[in-house]
Amino acid sequence: MNVKVFETNEVQDLLTAASNLAGKEGNARFQQIAHRLLGDLFKAIDDLDITPDEVWAGVSYLNKLGQDGEAALLAAGIGLEKYLDIRLDAADKAVGLEGGTPRTIEGPLYVAGAPARDGVSRIDIDPDAQAGPLVIRGTVTDLQGKPLAGALVECWHANSKGFYSHFDPTGAQTEFNLRGAVRTGSDGKYEFRTLMPVGYGCPPHGATQQLLNALGRHGNRPAHVHFFVTSDDHRKLTTQFNIEGDPLIWDDFAYATREELIPSVTEKTGGAALGLKADTYQDIEFNLTLTPLVQGKDNQIVHRPRASIAA
Repeated sequence: MNVKVFETNEVQDLLTAASNLAGKEGNARFQQIAHRLLGDLFKAIDDLDITPDEVWAGVSYLNKLGQDGEAALLAAGIGLEKYLDIRLDAADKAVGLEGGTPRTIEGPLYVAGAPARDGVSRIDIDPDAQAGPLVIRGTVTDLQGKPLAGALVECWHANSKGFYSHFDPTGAQTEFNLRGAVRTGSDGKYEFRTLMPVGYGCPPHGATQQLLNALGRHGNRPAHVHFFVTSDDHRKLTTQFNIEGDPLIWDDFAYATREELIPSVTEKTGGAALGLKADTYQDIEFNLTLTPLVQGKDNQIVHRPRASIAA
């Protein structure tokens, strides 16, 4: 079409009206954001000569994205969630806050309400013949290395098929399988007795994979384990580690890998005494260092919709 209309008064008036930017009703912050995003979209249509067919294909895609319930998965896959972490890292640097376990993305598969236990929790509720036993343990400390008592460490990960309980399309897992929470004692230590996870791929016929296919990208993640860690007078940590040796560690479609978040995996014996499914097991030590509040506030807490189950 090769026409440029974005800068015309007609289009600028349309943007102002559509976002109600000059209106007295509505939420001023929402109006500001809507005006900017809609304006960026209009300008992109102008600059890239996006056709009506392409616009309506995009609208149809948004319908599918909503029907599939994959908006949060797509946010990870297109780098949006990683971008938010980059901004938080930059904000820390700007105020001179250094150290602590690196943050990385939460992902869409957390479920609130897992039962909390003191010190140790066994979370492999359901049998899984394809997964070997794993112990994840460590110490929660502050920046000075002091153990933090009463810290809550939450953990969740996939099973040997790459499925998470509550979201498992096969319906084979109980609600809190491979999910748990541990409250640290005076020594700051936590331990989860579980099974070795594998990575997962986006639903092959879902909206996220559809977009990735168009970009010529895969939708797979390496094996990993998620954490939330909270403690009084410290900022909430959202992080995860990757399982050492996974071939996708540096090719994660969700861009969550960080060098400091690949702990060593060692083989040990004595699992029978720990109540594990076999005497030989894998062991991962993953120590967690929390950072202090910023001007008395926790600027790492993110409010977003999350699944929740009563334990």
